[in-house]
Amino acid sequence: MKVIITDCDHTSIDIEKKIFNEANLEFELKQCKTEEDLINQCKDGDIFINQYAPITRKVMEKLPNLKMVVRYGVGVNNVDIGGATDLGIQICNVPDYGTNEVADQAIAMMMALVRKVVIMNKYTKEVKWDYTHSIPIKRNSEMTVGVVGLGRIGCNFAQKAHYLGFNIIGYDPYYKEKEETKFIIPATIDEIIKKSDIISIHCPLDGNKNLFDATAFKCMKKTAYIKLFAGLGNQLFQYAYGQYLLQQGYAVRYILNRSSSDLDEALTNKEIAGAALDCVEFEPMMPTSPLLKHENLIISPHMGWYSEEAALELKHKVAEEAVRFASGERVHYPVNKLK
Repeated sequence: MKVIITDCDHTSIDIEKKIFNEANLEFELKQCKTEEDLINQCKDGDIFINQYAPITRKVMEKLPNLKMVVRYGVGVNNVDIGGATDLGIQICNVPDYGTNEVADQAIAMMMALVRKVVIMNKYTKEVKWDYTHSIPIKRNSEMTVGVVGLGRIGCNFAQKAHYLGFNIIGYDPYYKEKEETKFIIPATIDEIIKKSDIISIHCPLDGNKNLFDATAFKCMKKTAYIKLFAGLGNQLFQYAYGQYLLQQGYAVRYILNRSSSDLDEALTNKEIAGAALDCVEFEPMMPTSPLLKHENLIISPHMGWYSEEAALELKHKVAEEAVRFASGERVHYPVNKLK
């Protein structure tokens, strides 16, 4: 079989190259951005390793050799999963390469919010030495963290928050209690919204669009914080990198919604105490975005997944998954189930 890396913006593909060479797999790197690029340049590919290029039904129907697609990352919003399943094409992702990193980023930003680290750093440097500007701050054990989405990352975050003394409630329709997560008290979305002092979102876009909007913000405690930490393609506010990819010439299908403007309104009207975001409606965020004016907003540039180790692990895992499939072995990270 032949492997084609359809597109990749990494500084090198040395790791993938080494793994494919050791497995005697032919491979080639392309930089496809559109359906037409894929159809015209990848006709002889059996296995695709894909970053952003749109793997649509049209593309798959035009490429009869295609048998498998592995995504660089967790999200698969740029892949037509239903179409792939109909056509007998295996889709895989790498759901676990940055689990600790995203959970750690969520913990760091949560603590920065509740301890008002960013606000007090600025105030102390620019105004005066006065802790009373931070009032009120509550003890961890007196606060409830509501976790929406109890998959790998959500549970990892919940465990770390639990160790810090927070009370944890959680919502996920597919959650099954494990020994190590018995401390999580199951709750409905309405209960999460009304009872939580901090809400941490770790759920996919599908089925959750506009889950947190103006109505939800108005029902939250005025002292509550909200944090969005979803992986690539799993944004609650917007399909990740949509605007950036369009600017770069990629053909991207994404869904506009109103959640970010509602968040701006909630922060402006002091309906909630603050927010932390690692992914936003349009990426990269424009410096003119109204969200950036808020002192009680902490934001990072979609970096929750990142550590040097996670970046290397991702490259190893996509290549190793392709080799497994080419060798007739069972894949580790199937997204769709084939007959």
